[in-house]
Amino acid sequence: MAKIGDIDVGEFPLLLAPMEDVSDPPFRALCKEQGADVVYTEFISSEGLIRDAAKSVMKLDIYEKERPVGIQIFGANLDSMLKSVEIVEASGPDIIDINFGCPVKKVVSKGAGAGILKDIDLMVSLTKAMVEHTKLPVTVKTRLGWDHDSIRIVEVAERLQDVGCKAISIHGRTRAQMYKGNADWKPIAEVKNNPRMHIPVFGNGDVDSPERAVEMRDQYGLDGAMIGRASIGYPWFFKEVKHFFRTGEHLAPPTIEERVAAARRHLQMSIDWKGEKLGVFETRRHYTNYFKGIPHFKEYRTKMVTSDHPDDVFAAFDEVLEKFAGYQFV
Repeated sequence: MAKIGDIDVGEFPLLLAPMEDVSDPPFRALCKEQGADVVYTEFISSEGLIRDAAKSVMKLDIYEKERPVGIQIFGANLDSMLKSVEIVEASGPDIIDINFGCPVKKVVSKGAGAGILKDIDLMVSLTKAMVEHTKLPVTVKTRLGWDHDSIRIVEVAERLQDVGCKAISIHGRTRAQMYKGNADWKPIAEVKNNPRMHIPVFGNGDVDSPERAVEMRDQYGLDGAMIGRASIGYPWFFKEVKHFFRTGEHLAPPTIEERVAAARRHLQMSIDWKGEKLGVFETRRHYTNYFKGIPHFKEYRTKMVTSDHPDDVFAAFDEVLEKFAGYQFV
């Protein structure tokens, strides 16, 4: 059984990855219902938190039904990171996660996210200071390294553990790769197989089928899988993986009725949480996957992703339900 500090997260837990404009409370709720063992918030800027920036503060919203839940923060300034820990603690999460892996330029250019992979000593000292500044378990999400020539993840993970990190999630790509090419899980397995490591080592990147999750567990021996892109617009992924673990068989895919019901709930919860305009806009990225595989669907998808008023999107859902009633997904 994997444990993050004193939190029992089960045998080979499935974790919902922190994803910008994706891992918000409505989507986390849907994923939790479908079997996610641990969920993480979108990553939150430490600088935004200490400036009381509305968007950053809003991301601190967490709810009892999603526990255990981790709040993820990023930054490179020690003072700001420590102040943000105090703000995060007040929201009552179960875990504080540090993002040392985000590859986007606007984050990296400030030395944060994957940018800190150029300065491992700073990465370790920041983690140590944050561990000492909170009673909550601190975890880290990172990448293999800055580029192929600077992969030191076995050493990095060991050093993070030694300063008190309670679990580490590793994306199997370097920053230079961004999201291109295939994730390499072998270096993550090397971290797990290091005899000095005793904290959970979770794998991330390209877990896009139940078979791949089994491979990560059985062939690479990792402690759990962090799921990102495979879950977008498809919260059932967690349930399907767990069913495959138990039976070795694929669960029947959700019906059109189940998909429309989930999309409706998702949109309504998003509107309730972040308002009509943002709720409609930020739910759009999910619709392609909610209805993936339906032939001649472009007309309906276009309505969903171009309509600015929720009534129009809900009407499009009704049309889909009527047009494709009984459609068999494979």
